Amino acid sequence: MKIVLIVLGVLLLIGLLFGGKLVGIRNDLVVQREAINGAWAQVDVSLQRRADLIPNLVSTVKGFAAQEKSVIDSVTTARAALVGARTPQEKIQANGQLDSALARLLVVVENYPNIKSNENFLRLQDELAGTENRIAVERRKYNETVQHYNTTIELFPNNLAAGLFSFQRNDAYFRTDAGSRQVPQVKF
Repeated sequence: MKIVLIVLGVLLLIGLLFGGKLVGIRNDLVVQREAINGAWAQVDVSLQRRADLIPNLVSTVKGFAAQEKSVIDSVTTARAALVGARTPQEKIQANGQLDSALARLLVVVENYPNIKSNENFLRLQDELAGTENRIAVERRKYNETVQHYNTTIELFPNNLAAGLFSFQRNDAYFRTDAGSRQVPQVKF
């Protein structure tokens, strides 16, 4: 009888330790998931700041280069897609479109020296450059946070707890597309 009580006590202790470990892992995963949400919020703020600058930039360029309507329209359309996007995946995709459209717009600006000398345009371009730097920093932090979370849920015994508590991989990374690795062609 004494042996049965000792065995039950040991099993109960092992069960409590295992349960405590599972709860600890779950809590850590919750903290990491919330860190992803916080990092995403920072990216979102930076993206919104850039989206807010674009109408002023477009109107300045439009005044000097009205014949470049297709480029200006692509920037406006890409901005609208970013503002209308709801999920991180949608915003990441819309951000890629906006990056591409802005790159084309800045190539167009190179063909118009009078735009580059406009004080309003220079100020907007400086603000946009600062915002782009903030976006790059926030993207990096977000990607690192997502990578840490994904690594954590793949490691043993965390993968058991992640499966038990329905934690899923998050694949909403910012990635560069093949086109952004190419240098834009400038016509002289």
